[in-house]
Amino acid sequence: MHRFLVVIEKTESNFSAYSPDLPGCVATGKTREDTETNMYEAIRFHLQGLREDNLAIPESVSFAEIMAIAA
Repeated sequence: MHRFLVVIEKTESNFSAYSPDLPGCVATGKTREDTETNMYEAIRFHLQGLREDNLAIPESVSFAEIMAIAA
């Protein structure tokens, strides 16, 4: 099993997602839930392509932290 950080951002009209550890692997969706589902499938497809091309699946090195800042 592989684990990757996924960043989901709200845009004016939908949501978009990407993984810093998988350049070029992106997804969009009308809702956050749609975007999560679409990104899961995009990552599965991306990893399948790497395997078919005999390329290594990258190690996940990205992480995220939410920081509370007093204004």
